Amino acid sequence: MKIGILGAGTWGMALARMLSNSGHEVQVWSAIGEIDQLAATRVQKNLPNMIIPEAVRFTKAIEEVCGGKDLLVFAVPSVYVRATAKQANPYIRDGQIVVDVAKGIEAETLMTLTEVIQDELDADVRVVALSGPTHAEEVAQDMPSAIISACRDIRVAETVQDVFMNSCMRVYTNTDVKGVELCAALKNIIALAAGMSAGLGYGDNAKAALITRGLAEIARLGEKLGCRRETFAGLAGMGDLIVTATSMHSRNNRCGYLIGQGYETADAIRRVGMVVEGINAIPAAVAFADRYGVDMPIVRAVDAIVNHQADPRAVVTALMGRQKKTEV
Repeated sequence: MKIGILGAGTWGMALARMLSNSGHEVQVWSAIGEIDQLAATRVQKNLPNMIIPEAVRFTKAIEEVCGGKDLLVFAVPSVYVRATAKQANPYIRDGQIVVDVAKGIEAETLMTLTEVIQDELDADVRVVALSGPTHAEEVAQDMPSAIISACRDIRVAETVQDVFMNSCMRVYTNTDVKGVELCAALKNIIALAAGMSAGLGYGDNAKAALITRGLAEIARLGEKLGCRRETFAGLAGMGDLIVTATSMHSRNNRCGYLIGQGYETADAIRRVGMVVEGINAIPAAVAFADRYGVDMPIVRAVDAIVNHQADPRAVVTALMGRQKKTEV
C-alpha cells in the first residue's frame, strides 16, 4: 500500500520503518525542520539504534503526503492533532482510511482524537485508532509486540490489521473505539502516579495497587460513556497501562519519577526531553470525572500534585486514609 505518515517523532518513524520493511511505500511529513536531517542521516535522534530504510521518503508538503495514499497515519502529539487535521483537510478525499496513533483527549471539547480528526475533515473518512502496549524503542528493534486496530466498521479495522501485522507485530481488532481511546489517554496519568510512587521511594506493592486501582477508575468512566468492559481488560487497557507504568522507556513513568524525587513539573518535563502525554491528559480526565460523577481519586491526586503544587507525600497519606470500600 501507499502510506502517508504525518509526524516524524519516535512512534511515527518506528512505524515508518516497520511498514517500509513490510513492503509498503511510505512517505513521512513533518512541519518541523528535522525532516531534512532525517532524510540525510536516516536516524531519528531519540531512536539512535534504528536505521530508517532508504525507501522511506520525506516531504515538507502536506498536500504531497496526503495525495494518492491508501492509508494516512496521524502520528503527531495529541495537542497538534486538530491543527494537523485542519491543515490536511483540503487534500483528503472521501473514503480515505485515516489511522490515529496519537493518544489523548482534547481538554476543551472532551473529544477523543479520532473524533477531533473527523470534526476537522470535510471528507467522508474511515478513522481507526491504533493503540496498545507498543514502545517505539522496541518496535524499532523488531521486538515482538501486539496492538489494537479499533474502528466501528470492523472491515476497516481488519484492513488496518492486515497492513500493520507482520512477524513482529500482532494486531487484534475491536469496534469499541471510545474505550480504546480512553484507555490510551488515561493510562498515561496512572503511569505518572506509578512513577511518582517510585520517586518517593515506595515499592512494588504501591505500584501494583496504583496500576490495579487506576485501571478500575478508567473502566468506571468508560462504562459511564457506554464502552465495553472487556476493552479495559485487553491490550489497550491493562496491556498498555502495565507497559507505561513500569517500563524504562515510558516518558510518563520517568516524568512521574522525577516529580516524586522533588523536581518541579516543568523541570521534569524538560529532563524527559519529549512530549509527556499524561500531563496533557489530566484536564480532560478531571473534566470527565466531574461531568459524569465518576470517582477517580488517583487521577485527582495526580492533578493535585502536577497542577496545584500539592505535596506528594501528603497526597499519598490522603489516598491511604480514604473511606473503606469493597472491591466488587
